[in-house]
Amino acid sequence: MVLAAGLGTRMRPLTDTLPKPLIKVAGKALIDWTLDRFAAAGVTRAIVNVHYRADQMEEHLRTRRDLEIIISDERALLLETGGGLKKARAQLGERPVFCTNTDAILVDEGVEPCALLADAWRDETMDALLLLAPLEAASGYDGKGDFDLAGDRPSWRTGEQAGYVFTGLQIIRPALLDGAPEGPFSTRLLWDKAMAADRTRAIVHRGPWMHVGDPQGLAIADAFFDKMTDVEKRKARLSV
Repeated sequence: MVLAAGLGTRMRPLTDTLPKPLIKVAGKALIDWTLDRFAAAGVTRAIVNVHYRADQMEEHLRTRRDLEIIISDERALLLETGGGLKKARAQLGERPVFCTNTDAILVDEGVEPCALLADAWRDETMDALLLLAPLEAASGYDGKGDFDLAGDRPSWRTGEQAGYVFTGLQIIRPALLDGAPEGPFSTRLLWDKAMAADRTRAIVHRGPWMHVGDPQGLAIADAFFDKMTDVEKRKARLSV
């Protein structure tokens, strides 16, 4: 599941005429970085939700030939992250699914992020597995972190600052959506449900994490790629 329906207000003026997932980093649209990563991980079917400038999104997605892409249409009402998953519930099926935002760039250092998550997933103990980044490894991000981490168990920040930020990428069990409310709601509701049952886990990404949520974050990401040689890019096995 690719969550691509947001308004992108912090990316204005670029998003006055373009949905944020179509903004390019290092010459490639954010949505394509995401779908390329999934395709490389063996994903063959992706659900993408659309709302803002949905026609542009659909036109762009029709150019993809390596994945079956199913559109979850939120033109009538923007449903937030959890509500977007809820609307797509019938298409998600019952098996755990990858779910991601499109506004963050992960640079892996030897292990591709989807493979890292898949290897760590334990069906008998998990309903949600989050990929976190250490706060000091984040760029384009001015928050105070999302989670503290004890072993592989995340907990919400309780102090002034937490050590880890959610990268936007996770594996989640669709059954968590059963009983969830209709309409807009955050994925946090699903995580809290899983946490209450001690079925939320997290692992740490060990490479740079760049938040591309505003023009400054975009400039930082572009500068990062500009400084890398082709050899360094291949060695880093760039992914978003």
